[in-house]
Amino acid sequence: MGVDLGEIVEKKKIELEDLQGRTLAVDGYNALYQFLAIIRGVAGEPLTDRTGRITSHLSGLFYRTVNMIERGIRVAYVFDGKPPAMKEIEIKRRMRIKEEALVQYEDALHRGALDEAKRYAQMTSKLKDGMVDDAKRLLDSMGVPWIQAPSEGEAQAAYIVSEGDLWAVASQDYDSLLFGAPRLIRNLTVSGKRKLPGKNVYVEVQPELVDLNRVLAALRLTREQLVDLGILIGTDFNPDGFKGIGPKTALKLISERGNLDVAINDLPEVADTEGLPKIREIFLHPEVTDNYRIEWKRPDVEATVKFLSGEKDFSEERVRNALDRVLRSLDSSSRATLERFFGNQPS
Repeated sequence: MGVDLGEIVEKKKIELEDLQGRTLAVDGYNALYQFLAIIRGVAGEPLTDRTGRITSHLSGLFYRTVNMIERGIRVAYVFDGKPPAMKEIEIKRRMRIKEEALVQYEDALHRGALDEAKRYAQMTSKLKDGMVDDAKRLLDSMGVPWIQAPSEGEAQAAYIVSEGDLWAVASQDYDSLLFGAPRLIRNLTVSGKRKLPGKNVYVEVQPELVDLNRVLAALRLTREQLVDLGILIGTDFNPDGFKGIGPKTALKLISERGNLDVAINDLPEVADTEGLPKIREIFLHPEVTDNYRIEWKRPDVEATVKFLSGEKDFSEERVRNALDRVLRSLDSSSRATLERFFGNQPS
């Protein structure tokens, strides 16, 4: 879900080429769920290997990462750890939605309504045992770094970027702004042509850049006030938010009243507020680690081919071609760096 700031946050549309030379902390779980939802067959069925194990997430992870490396973008994936206890309600809500969508999916299949079936199938996506471990194994073989967060992956990604070790967080959700990420890139893993739900219409999805300082300046808020605004709307830690409060109303309340504690006094109906200080603490002082290492290496071609083609039934020709493109890109980048260095040396 994430906090819904879309209506009030300034976003700048960019091209993937604009990110050349940048380093990004990609929300790993967010990306894998996107791949599981998007990479499906006509009736909504996911990609699988010969044994029936789902591989949509690996296909998306591999080919999208290859695409970014080719464009000169360095990515490091950050994976969630143990979620805060306050997220339990949201986790149960998501599971309930998936269970209801599964019933609708099977009904649509029975009726032969394939477009409808695919739409419901995308809502049933879940990361099962071994999927994340397989993703990490693939990244290791590709020479792409990943970081294990102690708790929220977006909080860890925001911390890494705020420390200057990477340039921006890449995620669909706006939560990383509340966690203090200086820059957020949206639509990185889903850019390209996408079909609108329920319509035979395709739109071009472009990456978007959101700059935290620009957002705060435009809204005339501090980061602490932005967190309070998010709590009013609803976050993963209080998914229902406050009744009848959307982004624009929340902005008006925080702008006029200064903080959440005063703003809720203006609301006709206020739910239990006992946990609000804990939610603030999660965003302003999240559990993160500085025990990480970010290092990109050349891909181990044979290990990657053995895993994807030998174990997961990917086309060996396609995998090798993709890895060849990565190697050519890396070699070209290395030559350009050397030429710039030596070309600037005094004669």
